[in-house]
This record gives sequence, C-alpha cells and structure tokens, in this order.
Amino acid sequence: MRERVPHLLAYISGHGYGHIAQTAPVLDRLRESLPELRLTVCSAAPGNHLRVRIAGDFQLISEAADFGMKMASALDVRVAESLHAYREFHHDWDSRVAREAARIHELQPDFVFSNVAYMPLAAARQAGIPCAAMCSLNWADILESYCGAMPGVAGMLARMREAYAGADAFLRVTPGMPMADLPNLQPIGPIARLGVNRRPEMNRRLGLQAGDRLVLVTLGGVATRLPVESWPRIPGLRWLVQADWGVVRPDFSTLESLDMDFTDVLAGCDAMLCKPGYGSFAEAACNGIPVLYASRHDWPEEQCLTAWLSEHGRCMEVSRHRLESGKLQESLEALWQQPQRSSVSPQGIQHAADYLLAACTTDLCARSASHRHN
Repeated sequence: MRERVPHLLAYISGHGYGHIAQTAPVLDRLRESLPELRLTVCSAAPGNHLRVRIAGDFQLISEAADFGMKMASALDVRVAESLHAYREFHHDWDSRVAREAARIHELQPDFVFSNVAYMPLAAARQAGIPCAAMCSLNWADILESYCGAMPGVAGMLARMREAYAGADAFLRVTPGMPMADLPNLQPIGPIARLGVNRRPEMNRRLGLQAGDRLVLVTLGGVATRLPVESWPRIPGLRWLVQADWGVVRPDFSTLESLDMDFTDVLAGCDAMLCKPGYGSFAEAACNGIPVLYASRHDWPEEQCLTAWLSEHGRCMEVSRHRLESGKLQESLEALWQQPQRSSVSPQGIQHAADYLLAACTTDLCARSASHRHN
C-alpha cells in the first residue's frame, strides 16, 4: 500500500491554447488510472479555460514559466520584442533557475511535466526531481528560426537545449517538428479530444434549417478579431464565433449561445476556419472535420502541421486577404468536394499517460523507500 499520494507538477504554456489541448487529455487519462493523483498546474493561461479542459480538482499557480514568442496577432510574431524578452529572461538565468528549483523543492512533487517551458526542467534537475517535456515543438527551435543569427542568441539556445535534453524524456507529439538534436526524444501519437456530434440540438438552438452549413471560426488563444462586418453573406451558411467579438449579423452566432463543450461543437460543424495550430488541426483530424486555414508562413511548426493534415484530413489553404475579406465561398465549396477520410485515432494520449503513470509511481515508490530508510 502506498504511503503517500502521488503528486504531479505540470507546467502548461499560455502561448495559445494548443499546449492545453495537448496536455489536458493526458492528465485526464492519467487520473483514470491514478484517481488519487494530486495535481498542481503552473500556467498563465486563463484559469477558467484550464478548468474546463482539465477534469477534476487541481491547485493552480497562475504564473508564466515561458512566453514562447511575443505575438501581434494570432498570425503575426513580434520578432524584435521576442528577442528582447528572451535576453531579459536569460540575463539572470542562474538565479531564475535557482528560485524555481526552490519552489519545486517546497512543492515536493514526485514528477515535473512541462509543455513546453524549458526553465522548469532545468530547475527540476537542480531540485533532484525527475521531469519530462511533451510538445509538438520546443522554444529553442522556434527562437533559432527567427533570431538564430542575431548577437548573443547562440548562448541562450545552448541553455535552452541543455534544459530540454536534461529531462528524462521529451515526448514529441505527432504531428511535430523533427527535434533530431534532442537525445531524449520519444515520438508519440497524436493527441486530441474526441467530441460528440450534437448537430440536431445545435440546429434547434441556432435556428438552422435542413441543409444549412455551420462553420466554426477559431484563431486559438492569441486575441485576434477578424473584420467580419464587411464579409459577404453566403446563402445557407452560418458562422460561429466567440461572443466577445460582438458581431451583430443574422448569419453569425456565438459559441457561448450553444452552452456546449467546445469539442462537441467542433464535432457538429461542417468546417472550421482557423490558423495552423496543433490543437485545431489535431482535433479537426480526429473528429473528421474539414479545415480552411490561413497560413502563418514564417511559423516554423506550420510545415509539419499542414503536411500531416493534408495526409490525414481534409484541408485547404486560403490567403490572408481572403481570410480578412471573407471571400471564402469558393474555397469552402472546394473543401467540401474533397473525399472524406477516416478519422485519426488520438493514440498519443495513452502513450503519454502510460509514461507519466510509470514515472509518478516508480519515483513515488523510490521516495517512500528513501523516507523509510531515513
């Protein structure tokens, strides 16, 4: 019989919602096997979104352990501002790591899990706590792509990669960037929530007629609003957007008016309009929903995401101009003409949950034995 309850400390990046979309299903699956798990989450993402996505009780530390890249919008990176922020972050690197190591020591987790902040991994090692990372990207590769040739960046990249490589494992989610330079890389399958198609109920709530199309518009967790007031109306099509856009048009409805789980809403839509992002693409492919997307072009993760979705789902790129002008009817019709494909199985959830189950319980037994010996 275990002498103490296993404790997992999870760091989840607040850079968009894709990191939550990857991590939450794994934490939920882990708790199915380990119901007594004590969970602490450190994240700057909105607490209400975290509590909707992560089932059960957990302690929330509302702080950022990373910032990814500074964004002007969901599609545009502020490169100079990001580089300045990284220089500030690394200016007192040793002290920053030491402070986080002290906090980890105080929290006494059995395992540290990061998606995908690197500093807590270095701190966990300093605190003597085993740790792992999981993501489809890492911030070292992202920073190098934008700023690798700039003065002083090489030293920061070396620290970042050392932190990632020092973890017990880096679980690279499919689809994901190659990360061939990480010696601890462990590729795992896709991760996505599966929704329940509640379209008849959605039709009643939205007043849709038989044959009407419903398209979900989502740009992830980076605040961006499209100029939809000037979009042309498309007969028989209803757009679904978030309420805080404040759109007042009869061919627009709000997500909130449905009062349903987001993934259930997605599963009941005819298409999704989005940017290339892990959460959107993986959930679309796993729920069999076609995707219209506007490229981010310079985002390094995009190529692996779009190549994977093109192989496993139905998708089509539209220009930034068409996205902003709403001239999307022809593209949507062409998208719906693509042959249907079998939905993808999110096998990575079980892969990652099995890894964490073994890591948490193995280390717990070792720590309990150490306490008895002492």
